[in-house]
Amino acid sequence: MTANLFFTPIRSRGLHALAALSFAVVAAPAALAPLPALAQAAKELPDFTELVERVGPAVVNIRTSERLRASASGPSGEMDEQMREFFRRFGIPVPEGRTPRRGGPPQEDSEPQQRGVGSGFILTADGYVMTNAHVVDGADEVIVTLTDKREFKAKIIGADSRTDVAVVKIEAASLPTVKVGDVSLVKVGAWVMAIGAPFGLDNTVTAGIVSAKQRDTGDFLPMIQTDVAINPGNSGGPLINMRGEVIGINSQIYSRSGGFMGISFAIPIDEAMRVADQLRTNGRVIRGRIGVTIAPVTKEVAEAIGLGAPRGALVQGVEDGLPAAKAGVEPGDIILKVDGKAVEKSGDLPRLIGAAKPGAKSTLQLFRRGQLRDVGVTVVEFEAERPRRTAQSSEAPPAAQPKTAIGLAVSDLTEAQKKELKLRGGVKVESVEGAAARAGLREGDVILTLDNVEVSDAKQFNAQVAKLDKSKPVSVMVRRGDWTNYLVIRPSQR
Repeated sequence: MTANLFFTPIRSRGLHALAALSFAVVAAPAALAPLPALAQAAKELPDFTELVERVGPAVVNIRTSERLRASASGPSGEMDEQMREFFRRFGIPVPEGRTPRRGGPPQEDSEPQQRGVGSGFILTADGYVMTNAHVVDGADEVIVTLTDKREFKAKIIGADSRTDVAVVKIEAASLPTVKVGDVSLVKVGAWVMAIGAPFGLDNTVTAGIVSAKQRDTGDFLPMIQTDVAINPGNSGGPLINMRGEVIGINSQIYSRSGGFMGISFAIPIDEAMRVADQLRTNGRVIRGRIGVTIAPVTKEVAEAIGLGAPRGALVQGVEDGLPAAKAGVEPGDIILKVDGKAVEKSGDLPRLIGAAKPGAKSTLQLFRRGQLRDVGVTVVEFEAERPRRTAQSSEAPPAAQPKTAIGLAVSDLTEAQKKELKLRGGVKVESVEGAAARAGLREGDVILTLDNVEVSDAKQFNAQVAKLDKSKPVSVMVRRGDWTNYLVIRPSQR
């Protein structure tokens, strides 16, 4: 039974059609008219043989290895006593392997240990090969094997973990290369093919269709989703269209078992080539940033604040001293466009800003309290985020006001709190119940706006709540810790 399942074709509908046509011909030998229909049905089935012959020689197997390193240990070069106790406590024999001398360099095994396998494809005839960053990450040695079984030691030119793209170089000439396709021409439902080394099985061909484009998986790039069978070892291999062009790098699978489950993802080749060009030129990728922390805009929030359709990126936090802060961007703003390009979802913003060259000037279109405005920012180079500091205040907070009709008791912010949070106004939530609790507000939250109106103090806030239409939802912009978000309170719900 297992063997029968293993050899079951992934795409069987067309084969069933052929079987039905063949049966009709056998059953009615006098009626030869169905033969053209049979030929037509055969023509409609995709034939990947020519593509494999054309692209296959440019696809490579990548094998990586690393040397096992022993860390420095205690006096006399012996194993740390705590580690020995760990082994003794769990009944594990204490290893008697080599240990480095105190203060000496780490020791290495004389032979590298195999680490993993992956795939790649040749970009240039002089030996530049593209693959995934996770294929070569941490490797001491990279071996590239061609389809003609020649092996080369490769040098890692650069790897970018954010996009999962890497470029390695082998010393060879007149190599077969792939042709890069146009991702904008890719259509959902189109046939595509992958070549790689799943589970180390070289030159394995699988096929399927494009399931979706611009799939946001939380990574720096939108992905191409397919149902092509991709398994461990396929990583870094090409996704190929029916013209024999590479349109993506097979990078991820969605799986609960570690094996193929019908959903796989590929990095669009246009984005990958931009990264590869920078890796070849600089050895690293230079990205822009403006210093904001963002979140998606939900349909509920978009309707409550008058934005209409959910779009853009909600600014939850703005870092001091960086371009967004200097340009006047505030928490609670929604960034709708960058240099005229629409930010359809929050993940579009880091991609648009990241693609900008540091030092370049960009224009952001903001939605703030029901109005649109443009601000100019000068993009800076991406760097590690700085830790945020939280100041403590000994000033006694003002007394909380009575609970409002929406279930909130609030108090004025002290001057020290305003200074710490860099706020002009707002009120602190002292207790919460009812509609406000159902909306997700918590004690300690700071409310900055109510129904798109800035909150100055508790008196003004309570007066505004009293005027609300209890049959309609109302939006509040809330500061919680370092982040700012919108919540929607529905007073009429019980």
